[in-house]
Amino acid sequence: MKQTRLFTLCLAMLLTLAMAAGVAHAEMVKKVDNFIIFVDQSGSMAQKHDTLGKTKIDLAKNAAAAMNKAIPELDYTGALFCFAPFEARIQPTAYNEAAFGKGIANLPDDFDIFNRNTPMGNGLMDIDPVISGMSGKTAVIMFTDGDSNYGSDPVMQAKALYAKYGANLCLHIVSLADTDHGRMVIDQIRALSGCSVNAEIPKFFEPAAMSSFVKDVFYEEVAAEPAPAPVEPAAMTISFDLHFGFDKYKITDEMIPVLEEVKMLLEENPSLKFEIAGHTDSTGTEAYNQGLSERRAGSVQTWLVENGISANRLTAVGYGELNPKYDNGTREGRRLNRRVDLLSK
Repeated sequence: MKQTRLFTLCLAMLLTLAMAAGVAHAEMVKKVDNFIIFVDQSGSMAQKHDTLGKTKIDLAKNAAAAMNKAIPELDYTGALFCFAPFEARIQPTAYNEAAFGKGIANLPDDFDIFNRNTPMGNGLMDIDPVISGMSGKTAVIMFTDGDSNYGSDPVMQAKALYAKYGANLCLHIVSLADTDHGRMVIDQIRALSGCSVNAEIPKFFEPAAMSSFVKDVFYEEVAAEPAPAPVEPAAMTISFDLHFGFDKYKITDEMIPVLEEVKMLLEENPSLKFEIAGHTDSTGTEAYNQGLSERRAGSVQTWLVENGISANRLTAVGYGELNPKYDNGTREGRRLNRRVDLLSK
């Protein structure tokens, strides 16, 4: 039979998704886009806490500094303000732990106790324009003893802020209250919204309490998608209908175009090694066909190596007539069984 160019180049990639389960891990996702640290600097804050023996402003600064170290840097916009009197210490800016740590450390803590009113409600009014200049969700973290004694009602002002900003605002109070009045004011503001996270001095300094507060206010942990293992071909079979004639195994010029295509496929998968499997039809004895299949596999191996494919990637094996893919009872079936396959190893 006249040898012609290969009629068929069948490339069957049998892929398995050997998806070795990647290790799932938690990923931090921010709950808010912005936060404002809002520190009470009224006269009562310069007084010593009834039970802790330190001034409440010192406790507030230490608490804010500890919280600052625990905030993850998740592209927040942050700000630092004081109230009673109202004062901007860090205008809204991209959050940076070091910069905010310095700002908190520089908060005044040596102010007078007397003749210093506590207009807490006015402070909430004054922070409104700052909140309105921020986009997205904002958390206001107040460090206060709640002892408002001058100006507008802080509870009514907090209620007005919630009415204006809705779900885009949440007020959180780190309480330094040591009077019944201060605790009442703080509790009433907290009761305005279920989003408010409670924190009390001195428990706030405990690592577990601090971690819980920061997580509840600033971020949540979401299970990250496990990274899939690389999808690799479990088996790659390239079959050739080479039209070897009876007792023929040498490569002819008409086979070269298809062998060039095969070479390209091997070059595209440089990490794979291949078995070159020679096959025959059932004509002739089994022993004769075994030798013929080995010679056919050897011819293809030789051509590929001579044309740039590394010899250590190729192993020639003959299977004789033992693995027919088509019906040897027909002329076309026998033709198709005279083939060479490449099997990835």
